[in-house]
Amino acid sequence: MKHLQWFPGHMTAAMRMMEDNLKAVDGVMIVLDARAPKASLNSKLDKLFINKKVLYVLNKCDLVNDFDVKKTVSEFIAQGKETVSISAMDKRAVDLLYNRIFSLLCEKVEKNKAKGIFKPMRVMVAGIPNTGKSTIINALCGGKKAITGDKAGVTKGKQWVRLRELELLDTPGTMPPAFENQTYAKHLAYIGSMNDANIDFNDLAYELLAELKERYPNLLTAKYGIENFDVETLELFNQICVRRGFLRRGGEFDYDRCATAIIDDFRKGRIGKIILD
Repeated sequence: MKHLQWFPGHMTAAMRMMEDNLKAVDGVMIVLDARAPKASLNSKLDKLFINKKVLYVLNKCDLVNDFDVKKTVSEFIAQGKETVSISAMDKRAVDLLYNRIFSLLCEKVEKNKAKGIFKPMRVMVAGIPNTGKSTIINALCGGKKAITGDKAGVTKGKQWVRLRELELLDTPGTMPPAFENQTYAKHLAYIGSMNDANIDFNDLAYELLAELKERYPNLLTAKYGIENFDVETLELFNQICVRRGFLRRGGEFDYDRCATAIIDDFRKGRIGKIILD
């Protein structure tokens, strides 16, 4: 698979915008994808927010086994990162997130009260594309106030959203300027954090199958009926084409349709609960 890289021009502007708005916020939420938590970390953001209270939000945890979610949260906390795991579709988890935000900022809240100041806490919501930042904001608001989508790069500019005693600044997803770790880059491509238009889906599905063959063969058996894994990855691709009816005239394998289906199955959680890194 060719070297993966995606850093469109608007991301440079987004980083500048976040830097310009840092003084206006009391804290930061960095949203990560629970399926690729380490790949979701953007070291540029960590450096940018070094002097701010930061809460790492492990989103889409419903797509990962509880054991793996708890392990990731424990690892992050051991690194000094305040971390909470949620599914933006779970109202109770979202309510807990609201409370965790105020717990993180309790010192600032108490200082304001002591001064007789009663104003909303302002929190910047940041992260790589397609981790669910806008969906979390909408869940916290109880309504659709932020623009959402199932592809990378939906949010293009900043949006302030007011809810109860909180004001949230929704920001565009930002990638690191370079991917030194191509394994992490592939993981981000699998979860849809890169622009699909720039990616060869056949190559991507092949790489995903190769990874799942080694780590989650039981899930491939349950989903696609594959029994023998002592074969080349291309043979798994061929078997799925046959089982799903992705064939052209003359019995030729339709790899394009098959690749799209495999990636979609993974992204929608239809293959099973998977953590990539």
